[in-house]
Order: sequence, then structure tokens, then C-alpha cells
Amino acid sequence: MPTACGCRAWCSPPAVAKRTRTSACAPWRCTRPNEPPGRAAMKAEAAASYLNQTTLLRLMAVLTLVLSVHLPTLPEWAVAFVFAGLGWRLLVALRQWSLPPGWLRSVMAILVFAGIYASYGRINGQHPGTALLVIMAVLKLLEMRSRRDVMVTVFLMYFILLTHFLNSQEIWTAGYLLACVSLITALLVDVNHPGQALPLREVLTRGMRMVALSLPVMLLFFVLFPRIPGPLWGLPSDSGAALSGMSNEMAPGDISSLILSDRVAFRVRFLGEVPQPKDRYWRGPVLDHFDGRGWKPSAWSQTDRLPAFTLNEPTIRYEVTMEPHRGPWLFALDIPDMRQLPPNAVLTSEFQLIRGRDVLERELYILSSHPDHLIQPDLPILYRNINLALPQSYNPQTLALAQRLKAENPDPQALVQAVLRMFREQPFVYTLRPPVLGRNSVDDFLFKTRRGFCEHYSSAFTFLMRAAGIPARVVTGYQGGERSPIGDFHTIRDADAHAWSEIWLEGQGWIRMDPTAAVAPNRIEMGLSEAMDGDELPSFLRRDGFASLSLGLRARWEWVNSKWNRWVLAYGPDMQMEFLQQFGIRDWTGMILTLTIGTTVVLSIIGLMLLRQFTPARNHEVAVKLWQQLQKRLLRAGIAQRPSEGAGDFAERVAREAPPLGAAVARAAAAYQRLRYLEGATPALQRELAEAVKAVRTKP
Repeated sequence: MPTACGCRAWCSPPAVAKRTRTSACAPWRCTRPNEPPGRAAMKAEAAASYLNQTTLLRLMAVLTLVLSVHLPTLPEWAVAFVFAGLGWRLLVALRQWSLPPGWLRSVMAILVFAGIYASYGRINGQHPGTALLVIMAVLKLLEMRSRRDVMVTVFLMYFILLTHFLNSQEIWTAGYLLACVSLITALLVDVNHPGQALPLREVLTRGMRMVALSLPVMLLFFVLFPRIPGPLWGLPSDSGAALSGMSNEMAPGDISSLILSDRVAFRVRFLGEVPQPKDRYWRGPVLDHFDGRGWKPSAWSQTDRLPAFTLNEPTIRYEVTMEPHRGPWLFALDIPDMRQLPPNAVLTSEFQLIRGRDVLERELYILSSHPDHLIQPDLPILYRNINLALPQSYNPQTLALAQRLKAENPDPQALVQAVLRMFREQPFVYTLRPPVLGRNSVDDFLFKTRRGFCEHYSSAFTFLMRAAGIPARVVTGYQGGERSPIGDFHTIRDADAHAWSEIWLEGQGWIRMDPTAAVAPNRIEMGLSEAMDGDELPSFLRRDGFASLSLGLRARWEWVNSKWNRWVLAYGPDMQMEFLQQFGIRDWTGMILTLTIGTTVVLSIIGLMLLRQFTPARNHEVAVKLWQQLQKRLLRAGIAQRPSEGAGDFAERVAREAPPLGAAVARAAAAYQRLRYLEGATPALQRELAEAVKAVRTKP
């Protein structure tokens, strides 16, 4: 058991050991009569390496905070292991339980590796690697006996903290990182302080101060350090991670379920005139194969061989910040100018903008689109057949309806208007809660339920067009978007997901047709919240009561997020060079030179500040100033220090002449002597003297 002096293995029992000190200001140390010098050195080393309980409990608290954000991504058995390990170590500290023996820790490590492999199929990669680090930190906690073990765990916490940016790069993550770095640094200060643990307030103050001093260097490196391609912290996630968003398939109920999510799909900043909501169709996957139940792309739809097209003025120019959505498509207004596409992006034969890989990280790109266009005025027979194909023995009533409408309206344009008029005039209902449809889903929708969402209307309309001999296909994406009340950007969410149709007419090419607009025109003109009853809407789309307040707060948070995404996460090589060119830095050589000079200047300033604070002259100056404040306080009580009277003698006289002030003045005198005469005095002594002076309260 450790003694009062903090020694553990070599210190005599309290009844035998005697306490000595080498000078009035030196700390106490344990000695034994006739103790060999070597034994004294071993004892001093043991005292320095002994881990006190306060430091251990602080370490466990910080480690729990660091590990907590990783727990949702860990397997259930790993979460249980983390809590069991923390609980065991807590009982060791508070109830004197024994640490697990070495053989048991070895068995645990083997089982952990086996569990990681069983859960992930490998032990390398983002999620398995992070899980392994988290569990290894807990295992290290179960063998912790000395300050060296604490140091290893502290630096491991720094690394574990950094891995959280592989999962999230939001602004709150940066705030969490800053708070945790301050706590870990404070813990580092506590571990390196000899003797008893420092007061919690002092430890936290030192840690935050050290982090604050490092911020200028961090900002300098962020701005000037050469950027690698891709946004800051934009490391791709594991392929197994789940991300919501648009799919390249559509069946009844798919988009209506997506509407319930308020996840941001992308943000748009228009670099000129903002188009009307009815013109903001964000083109995504194009679906031209129907299997009787749902729609998906055919094998011919992903080629990059563009058909004939004509793009007319005007041009809409805009900047898109795309969130990860685990698909290759980049959403754009019709039709993007292929001369100004983002890097590694292509237009498919159906004018869908895609990358050669899935969008696993936030993307920022600038596009120019032409809403006035003519696409594929002549349709090859292959694509005509693809966009007329229907499965056998499905939806016989709809097939008959199409033939009747075609007979009544030989002109294709008249036929299209007849179908839209049917949706508009007959009792069709636009709802988020459509009934479940059977095998003949289009028949059930058109002739029985007549209740559906955009995917029901676009699917039925496209089927009718094909059955009547007009090539047609389904396009999914987003429509509209919410303008920020405090920013110059629009936010497009999963709740703005939409599906519409495209038909091909001779001489006119592909034309967008939205049957949803015939049933619920407010959906296209003013958004989903104006097209449906309030009880059907998700809470984040309602405009009454508490929901209005929530929308206002969300708008402000969206504005902060947009600035964070634009100026921090999207700060890549191009933006960095564009920014630095404003200051005359035009190449990598100038950037590195500026970084070197700037870092040297900032570190020199910080070093001079610290040097000035820790010099004896500075301590002497502070001590004299505070002692003079004490003298002024005592003068109000009629007590003055004599010229030949030292601080200790003065404190003894005050105790005799004014007993109520004796204890406070004695503490102030002791702190004054240590600060003025003790080598290596720290800012803690300055604060101690200042608090002691404030404690001396006199009345005139």
C-alpha cells in the first residue's frame, strides 16, 4: 500500500518512516536511518512512477468520452467488452480488485482479434481498424500500473480521437475534437506533474491554454500546407457502411418512404438568376426497364455515347455541394454543358451526370445548365424498342385503357393531354400513405385505389405512354428545394425526392412530363408542405407552432453548415491556390516558404511569451506587486510592515496584533516567499498568492 508520501514498494510503514526536508521550500521526502543511496534512488523512481488514484479516475473519464462516439459503430460484443473493461478497472481503483493476470489478458487479445475478424471479415480497414484500436485501449487500461502506461494510453487516445473524422466531418465533430484534445492535454499535464494530482480546475486551465496557444499554428498549417486532392478529412468510408438517399431502382412506396427523412442531399448556390421552383428538376437516375413491379436502368442506359442534342440560351450557372449517397450520380439541372463538367464526370446517353465511382465523400462542383434544349430528335430503333418494352401478362386493364385513348386521340400530343386530364379531373389523391398494391400494380392504382405518391403517378403515366406506342421512361431525382432565409443557398433534402416521366415525340425529342403536377400542382410550385394535409407531413415540414421555431433554428444551423462545408471541408488544392494568389503566392515554392516563415514567427512569439512568464524576473515582479496589495489592505486596519521586517516576521506580528487576520496573512506570506525565492516557480504559485491576498479582508 502507498504511504502518505506517495511511495509504494520501498517506503517504510508510517510508524517507522520519518519525514525530512532539505530546506524550507523543498518538498517532503521519505528517508530511513542509514538508508543506502541506491535504495533512495530506487524509492524516488518508484514514487515518480506511481499512479495515484485521482489521475487514474480522470484518465478513465476522458477515455470514456473519447470512446463513446465510436460505440454506435462497434459490434454488440465489442460494446459489452468496453463497458466490462472500464467497470473492472474502476473496481480495481475503488474496491482494490486485482488486475487480470497476464495470461488472461493474452487470451482476451486473441479473442478480440478473432471477434473482429468474425464481425468484419478482416482486421484491416476503417471500421475493423477503429474497433481494434478502441478495444486495445481498454486492454491497455487493464494492465495499467505506472505513469508510463498512462502516457501510452494518452497518446493512443489522441489517435483514436482522430479516427472519428473517418465517420463524420460535421462542424460539431470539430467542436467535439477540440474539447477532447483539451481534456487529453490536461490529462497529459496531470500525469507529468510529480507528487499528488493537481486541482482539477488548474489542470483544465493548463490544458485549454496549451491548446489555445497551438491554434495559430494549426490555422497557419491549414491555410498554407500543400493540399492533397479531395476535401479536408474526406477519407472514404468502408463499402459496407449504410447511407440513405436516392436509389437507381423505383417501386411503389420507395420515394414516399424517402420523403420522411430530412437528411440533406445537397446544397446549391446559384451564381446568377435563381430559376423558379417549377423549373428546378434535379436529374438523377434514368429508369427505362419495367419488370411488372418496379423500374430500373437497362443495360443500354449507362453508355457515354451521347445522342444528337442542341443547347440554347439562357444558361443557369450554379455550385453544388453534394453529400455522400453511395451512388455514382451527380445531380444537375437539365441539361449540363458537357464542356464544363466536374473532373472525372461524364454524361450518359440519357444525359445523366455520373462519376466513375460512388460518391463516398462530400463533393463540390460547378455546372452550367441549359433549360432550353432539344435532345435526340431522331430516336434509333434500338432505343425506341427499349423505351416501348412492357412485360407480358401485366396490367391488362391499363393496356386496354391505352388502346382506347389512342383510338380516341390519334395525335400523340392530344393523347398525352388526355392522360393528364384524366389525372386532373378524376378523383386521384396525392398522399404519403397509399394502399398496398397487388401484382398488377398499375391496374390497382388507376382503377381501384387512385391514391399514390409521385412514383405511382410517374410509373402509371410511363406505362400508359408505352402501351399507347409513345416511347417513355422514368426519371428520378429531386424537385424544388428550400431557400435559406439567412443565406444565399438552397437546401435539397431527401424530402424533396421526386419522380417524373420523359416521353419522346417526333421532331421534339425527349420532353419532361410530370403527371404529379396534374394532381398536386402545389407540390411543384411551392413544395411538399403546401401540397398535403398537415397530419400527413413529417414534423420537420410543418409550419405551425413549435415547428416554425424549429425551422428557424434549423435554417441558422444550415447556414453555419454551408459555410463550414464551403470554406473548410471543400478547401482543396484549387481553392487553396486561388486564395493564396490574392496574396501574391502563385506556386508551391512560395507556399512552402511562407509556411516556414509564418510558423517560425508564430512559434517564436509563443516561445517568448512563455519564456517571459516563467523567468525569475517575472515571478519577482508579480510577487512584489501582490505583496504591495496586501500591505495596502493591512494599512486600512492600521498595520504597516516595518522596513527591517521580513514577510514571515510581519505575518507573526499580524497574528499577535490582529488574530482574525493571522491565518490569512500567514498563508499569503508563505506563498510570497515561495514565489519570490523558489527556483522553477509556476503560474500556479502566482494564482495561489493572488487568492491568499484576496482572502485578507480588513475593515477601515
